[in-house]
Amino acid sequence: MGSFHGFCLSDGIGFQMPSENAKRSCFFILNEKTGAFFMTTPKKTAKTSGNEARELSDLSEDIGIRFKYQNSERVYLQGSRDDIRVPLREIRQDDTYTAQGTEANPPIPVYDTSGAYGDPAAHIDLKQGLPHIRTAWLDERGDTEILPKLSSEYGIERAHDPKTAHLRFNQITRPRRAKAGRNVTQLHYARQGIITPEMEFAAIRERMKLDELFRRPEYAKLLKQHTGQSFGANIPTRPDQITPEFVRQEIAAGRAIIPANINHPELEPMIIGRNFRVKINGNLGNSAVTSSLTEEVEKMVWSLRWGADTIMDLSTGAHIHETREWIIRNAPVPIGTVPIYQTLEKTGGIAEDLTWDLFRDTLIEQAEQGVDYFTIHAGVLLRYVPMTANRLTGIVSRGGSIMAKWCLAHHRENFLYTHFDEICEIMKAYDVSFSLGDGLRPGCIADANDESQFAELHTLGELTDKAWKHDVQVMIEGPGHVPLQRVKENMTEELQHCFEAPFYTLGPLVTDIAPGYDHITSGIGAANIGWYGTAMLCYVTPKEHLGLPDKEDVRTGIITYKLAAHAADLAKGWPGAQLRDNALSKARFEFRWRDQFRLSLDPERAESFHDETLPAEGAKIAHFCSMCGPKFCSMKITQEVRDYADKQKAQRQGMEEKAVEFVKKGAKIYS
Repeated sequence: MGSFHGFCLSDGIGFQMPSENAKRSCFFILNEKTGAFFMTTPKKTAKTSGNEARELSDLSEDIGIRFKYQNSERVYLQGSRDDIRVPLREIRQDDTYTAQGTEANPPIPVYDTSGAYGDPAAHIDLKQGLPHIRTAWLDERGDTEILPKLSSEYGIERAHDPKTAHLRFNQITRPRRAKAGRNVTQLHYARQGIITPEMEFAAIRERMKLDELFRRPEYAKLLKQHTGQSFGANIPTRPDQITPEFVRQEIAAGRAIIPANINHPELEPMIIGRNFRVKINGNLGNSAVTSSLTEEVEKMVWSLRWGADTIMDLSTGAHIHETREWIIRNAPVPIGTVPIYQTLEKTGGIAEDLTWDLFRDTLIEQAEQGVDYFTIHAGVLLRYVPMTANRLTGIVSRGGSIMAKWCLAHHRENFLYTHFDEICEIMKAYDVSFSLGDGLRPGCIADANDESQFAELHTLGELTDKAWKHDVQVMIEGPGHVPLQRVKENMTEELQHCFEAPFYTLGPLVTDIAPGYDHITSGIGAANIGWYGTAMLCYVTPKEHLGLPDKEDVRTGIITYKLAAHAADLAKGWPGAQLRDNALSKARFEFRWRDQFRLSLDPERAESFHDETLPAEGAKIAHFCSMCGPKFCSMKITQEVRDYADKQKAQRQGMEEKAVEFVKKGAKIYS
């Protein structure tokens, strides 16, 4: 059959082998959700190194990566020190014009993940990378050291390989590592009572100057919101409660993490936890079938434009090491990986050939590049694998299936589990956070909440406790495919058995009948589980189960998940969450069309839909849309009723004033 080479296709695993009946290779794709293989021939192969070299030479700020948001301004909130400058975006609104006069509408602040790419004043050069905003913080703590060289054998090999010289990021600095006997994790500092600059940055970012707005009368009506249901979470009730000390307490308790590798100084710190805003993750990564290094960098920046809070690089194709370096050096958000993917690539795709030593070297390689969190499938135990035998779709996680195959081939326990303490030693030397992988997650609603899924979850709780003994930050990955009525059970199990460590879920998809619309089937589950307490949602695109997503699919997936996360924030009662909703609703009622577009999650799409039927410039100030027309617009009619009522009220008030005046003058009809 020839040798097999693994790669990923959306949610599947693939193997390449020579085709006996064709002149080119064919690919066998394993869809992880269905367990089915199918054969295909690639329409587009990965770009050659020569092409990539030419593309890399052209990387600069003029490739369309600087974002221009409609009527928005980048604002920085100042922390306690000069180098804590926290970005947010303010959306400026037009005035409201009424018969009574002009009303100014205040700017609306929104959480901003775009980094330098959303700052018109920033200098952007992808070949130089982003500014190192955390370097001074790291230096001042005095518990890290600059290494004389890379520690990973593979990292050293790639650094000296002449074949990849033209692909390397040229501004690489020597890596940091904790000094002997020191622990440099945010969890360790929090437990010592230390508030780090990263914690202060995250607190200001979550608060987003809402404490100031609550004191300003022009925001009073806009800040009204419904009471939330938080299911026992410790959600702040006022913005002034979102302090650096609150952040420290949540991290110390293990309920929140700040993924912040000491080798990612470009990072703008953010926090993931049940008692904070719900975050979303976007995936990218090349494969053996398609995509190039430059495309992955552009996809990363594109994801930030639409609001991804973190990015996972799931590359399995060519130049994984170099691709990751370019991404991290240009990423203002945390970057996560699944190290077993690259380790498998180093074995030529042979799961049986995986070893602890090879995996350990991969961990160090990626930690010294600056990866902020690792997905590690240490809960897939040998005794759990037979539990999946009667499932409809078996084991659907790539990492889970790789480790299950290794366990069965050697009839030994998962080496990620047996070497977990050693993994913790590596993680705490660089402050890499765990994302404990759900290798036995259900791949269809028929398999949801079964014995194997929850057995693994309970083991992840055991591993969480072990990681916390090393002061390593932890979040827990969750499903998957779960019918709506059984979603909450997943959150309850995680809180109980994983001690409230942040939950990070893929959806879940609540039905299996809608290929092409799985961003919606999963968004429904995501909004619900986010409300119940999930801290971060991993996006799903319309191409899920069907193929590799393109840029528009990424956009749709992120917007869908921003919507789900926001709905969850509203439901759990995050302070100020309803501000943007109220502002947009007011703009809608007042027919401020441009403000409706600007305040929406996807302004370009909202405006394009409006312009499909009413493209004229005058339609942007019209008091109707094409749905109802000028005579049947309910909001226009309501406004007319209000105007009429105001007029009648004014007339009555005038008559009453005249009556009082008449009485005061003696009530004489004739003088």
